[in-house]
Amino acid sequence: MERMEGLHEDLAALSDLDEQSLLESLTQRFNQDRIYTYIGDILVAINPFKYLPFYEKEASERYKCHEKNKLPPHIFAVADRAYQSMLGRLATGPQNQCIVISGESGAGKTESTKLLLRQLMELCRANSQLERQILQVNPLLEAFGNAQTVMNDNSSRFGKYIQLRFHNSSVKGAKINEYLLEKSRVVHQDEGERNFHIFYCMLAGISPDDKEMYGLLDPTQYRYLHWRYGSEDTVREWGEKYRELCNAMDMVGFEEQEKVDMMTILAGILSLGNIMFEPMESDGLRVTEKSTGWLKATAGQFGVQEEELLKSLTCTLSVTRGEAIRRLHNQQQAEDARDSIAKVAYGRVFGWIVSKVNELLAPNVDFDIVLNEIEFFAVNRFEQLCINLANEQLQYFFNHHIFLMEQNEYKEEGIEWENISFKDNKTILDLFLTKPFGILSLLDEQSAFPQASDRDFVDKLNSKFKSSPHYEVVRSHNPLFTVVHYAGKVQYNGGGFLEKNRDTIPASIRGLLINSVTPLLSVLFSATISRTGTLMPRKAKVVQMADDNFNSTRKQSVGAQFKHSLAVLMEKMFAANPHFVRCIKPNGSKLPNQVDNKMVMDQLRYNGLLETIRIRKDGFSWRPSFKEFAQRYNILLIKPDLPLTKESCMSILNTADIHGWKCGSSRLFFKYWHQEEFARLLERLGKAALVIQKNYRSLRCRKKYLALLAELRRQSQIQREREEREREAREEEMRRLEEEEMRRLEEERRRLYIEQENKRPVSPPVPLPRKIKPQPRPRSILPPAAHLAPVPRPRSKQFEATPFDNLEVNMELAELIRQAGGEERARERSLKKRNTIRWFKETQARKVVRNGAFPCWFHGMITRRQSEDLMTDKPVGCFLIRVGQSREGFTLTYKGADRCRHFMIEMQSNGKYVILGEDKAHASLPDLVQYHSQVGIKPFNELLTTPCGQTCDHNTDYEDLKGLNHLTAANHRSAWSGDEEEGEPGTDPVHLKLQRLFVPPGQSRSMEAPRAPVLKRIADSRQRAQAGRVRFRDGEKGGAGEEDGELDHKNRHFPRLYPSIRLAMREIQQIQQHLSDDQDPSPSASHKTSKPSWNRTDS
Repeated sequence: MERMEGLHEDLAALSDLDEQSLLESLTQRFNQDRIYTYIGDILVAINPFKYLPFYEKEASERYKCHEKNKLPPHIFAVADRAYQSMLGRLATGPQNQCIVISGESGAGKTESTKLLLRQLMELCRANSQLERQILQVNPLLEAFGNAQTVMNDNSSRFGKYIQLRFHNSSVKGAKINEYLLEKSRVVHQDEGERNFHIFYCMLAGISPDDKEMYGLLDPTQYRYLHWRYGSEDTVREWGEKYRELCNAMDMVGFEEQEKVDMMTILAGILSLGNIMFEPMESDGLRVTEKSTGWLKATAGQFGVQEEELLKSLTCTLSVTRGEAIRRLHNQQQAEDARDSIAKVAYGRVFGWIVSKVNELLAPNVDFDIVLNEIEFFAVNRFEQLCINLANEQLQYFFNHHIFLMEQNEYKEEGIEWENISFKDNKTILDLFLTKPFGILSLLDEQSAFPQASDRDFVDKLNSKFKSSPHYEVVRSHNPLFTVVHYAGKVQYNGGGFLEKNRDTIPASIRGLLINSVTPLLSVLFSATISRTGTLMPRKAKVVQMADDNFNSTRKQSVGAQFKHSLAVLMEKMFAANPHFVRCIKPNGSKLPNQVDNKMVMDQLRYNGLLETIRIRKDGFSWRPSFKEFAQRYNILLIKPDLPLTKESCMSILNTADIHGWKCGSSRLFFKYWHQEEFARLLERLGKAALVIQKNYRSLRCRKKYLALLAELRRQSQIQREREEREREAREEEMRRLEEEEMRRLEEERRRLYIEQENKRPVSPPVPLPRKIKPQPRPRSILPPAAHLAPVPRPRSKQFEATPFDNLEVNMELAELIRQAGGEERARERSLKKRNTIRWFKETQARKVVRNGAFPCWFHGMITRRQSEDLMTDKPVGCFLIRVGQSREGFTLTYKGADRCRHFMIEMQSNGKYVILGEDKAHASLPDLVQYHSQVGIKPFNELLTTPCGQTCDHNTDYEDLKGLNHLTAANHRSAWSGDEEEGEPGTDPVHLKLQRLFVPPGQSRSMEAPRAPVLKRIADSRQRAQAGRVRFRDGEKGGAGEEDGELDHKNRHFPRLYPSIRLAMREIQQIQQHLSDDQDPSPSASHKTSKPSWNRTDS
């Protein structure tokens, strides 16, 4: 993203300040693909409607800790500024930050949020899996909360704000706050719009077997989807999004059974929409013949009885004075009850997803990202009114922070200032929020009357606000009214306002769903609702208790809940330091390289950007008090104990040579760019402090090193002297022993000689020869023995040896160097190792084994050095997986071009495997290996090519795997022996030993989970039908593939009433076939072919 000459990057620097020059500057930059522009410290972003190469890894690195005037405007710069401000590295001290993203629908707020989150995770990257999980939240919420509208293909149909919690510059948690999901979209969409993304993605990406399991048919058969689908390219894109969604749920930590239950509920919502009613001859309703199968399917997918579901749809049961009264529904009431169940069920599923994400990613957070969205539609309903109220509140926050608060401080502090007028929307907020005569208060008042209608509500609004300049009366037979928002006039249709504000469902329907055999559905409808409208799931022990809690919490209307959540949001935002991103939509056709000047100018006007430029150009956006300024910048004077007074501030400013500021009675006033100047001054001092610290620490370490070296030499000298004394003592002892031996031998020789002499006859003496005196030998001069350096022992065959690898230090020196508590840490390491081995044997061994043996790339618990030694002569791309020695997890060792790399493999809470730093979760280690043999591992995109096999071909090289290898081989043989052999006298004892080893306490000894007989027959028949075509992913044939297929099927999760769903789907297809035969009686109809996807395979 290169800088362009002649194009103003900061509109606050414009010399000619009017609407036309502002529009021309933005248009020129947009035509040059410069979509980002500054207004002081506010970022303006224009949606390009095309891909731009501004967001790659290189750009992310450039905008880390950058200076604002050295790089072009960018969304990454806003993230960096907020992050550095939070850490206290800029002008202000450490405090909470808030980023507000606002604009029309289609202006690019959702994409801007993704980019902000991605850059924040890069800035605080601490090699944690939590960062990857947070990034996976957005696609998850988009799938369930976004939909295609007339104005935007990916419009957020709910309000949300995201909070991040940081500690020591690292992210520690995230929380999503959602409000006002547009639940009515589930059952009705206007022309040119679609339902929520999840329905289309699910139908496009789900496998045929899973469609059969959930009870899904062709998408064009569902009324809630308007019997429409999409083109081949669109369906392919939806399928890819569904795979991304499944991976996001795996990454965040959703359990497999939870995912199955959730998809089953969604399928039940689609089936529910196809239930139609017709009157009977007597009073009451019945389901049409064509809808009978759909009723059975819905009951099976919701996990309830078919008769109970039909009863709850066609009548209402109430208790008055102990007497049960049954009121029959007419056709419209039955359809309303049906749609009410669909809306409430989807809304509860969405609320549960948000609650689950918050539970998994930690609740306490201090950093906000707020999305503000204003939309205009042909028909604006209750949800849009609330969303527009939130937009008014956020616009008021912008006005209050930028204009009102700033200009009031100028007057209070005596600063000369020409007041800048702006469009204050406080009166519009009063129109909505004033008690007791605001719009929301009147709506709650009318909602309390059971007989009140939407027409009565609108008439009351007309009588109360007909004289208000922000309200207009609409003369129409329909309940319509108009509110003049800060962005323009919006006409609302009051139809359905009272029902949506009450948001109640009959008690019979609630009781039915609470008692569902689907655990998730039961949890959703027994959950309580907080004051802000947040779903709080809990286990419903007693239905009556749940009813009481529900009734007590639901006394608060949806409007009251929304108003309270909005107040909580504003409280958090006013306590934080805000950063603003104003998104602009260039045209209404969603086409690249086109600018609609009128549309852009309207957005500039109602956003107040011209007034914002003026106040940023002439005003003082940074206004610290004397105490705050002196505390922050007293280091510039390099004087300790500086008093926090006005005089100290003046001394600091004179020393810093800063111009353009003003001084008030209690605080200083600075331009927005002064923060950058002070940050540079502090950075220069920080660098100088680093140099001083570096040299001081170098000196200290040098002294310590020399002292240690002298101690080493002294100890070595003492050791040499001790060894010399011991050597001399040994030599002296040897000489003494030799002399004693010589004396003993001499005495023995003399004794023998005397004895021989005594035995000889006497003879005359013979003179002895004269002894020659020995000459003295010359003294040899030997050179002193050189002190040879010890031979180094290399730490690993992958690394060169160092001179200090093999120093022979005596025990005293070892005790000198050893830190306190070393033995205790060694015991802790040993305990961790034993615990890790037990964890692997109990929970992981069966998951790793394939075909009765461990894969060749699995090497058990070996050290890092051992794994590198195994890689010595291996080619680039060789890999192995080993068990961590001190943690419950695995490590992937990879032979790179320059060295070995070690990647930690983390286990998610749901049992999935993820390489730390990657954003893909895997069901097993073989799946992980298979995936990364095709997709490289970040950051170098390295592929796993060659497994590092073990030396022995017939058995494992490692003792910790040999025993497990025999047991898993026995398990492999017994797995094919049949379930009926279990418990018989001839059962293999090794198999029983394996069960005792691997099955946790309190669970069944059977190696597979107990299942219903029908499910078992279905599983067996499907296994027999697919055994011939299932193969092991690593290329092995035959039995390995069959075993994998069996294990995968045993671990597969099913809906609770799967047999009922299958029967219902079969009945639906039979009815459709019968109707098609009746409509087309020609002979050719009998020759039509269709896919028998529901043929019976379990008989």
